[in-house]
Amino acid sequence: DVNMKISSNTSLQQLFDIAKASVNEVDSGEKFIVKDLFRGFEWNRIGKGDRTKLGAMFFAYAKDQGTQYIDVLSKTPQNQQIYMKK
Repeated sequence: DVNMKISSNTSLQQLFDIAKASVNEVDSGEKFIVKDLFRGFEWNRIGKGDRTKLGAMFFAYAKDQGTQYIDVLSKTPQNQQIYMKK
């Protein structure tokens, strides 16, 4: 559920589900990083280790089930993966 309250206790699976659902809010042709799929204060509540794991999960998803509507592009200077919605 995209409207779920995110806290430091939110599970990785819940965060992943929110990220996948949030892609629906991205317009076709728009570029984004996983961080963009969360509001700033919500992203800050996610621990650094979980952010990294979430990024890896989303990358695997984009390369597999998400491939029909997500393009995997290059990385930012901060080593964040850039995606584009098809």
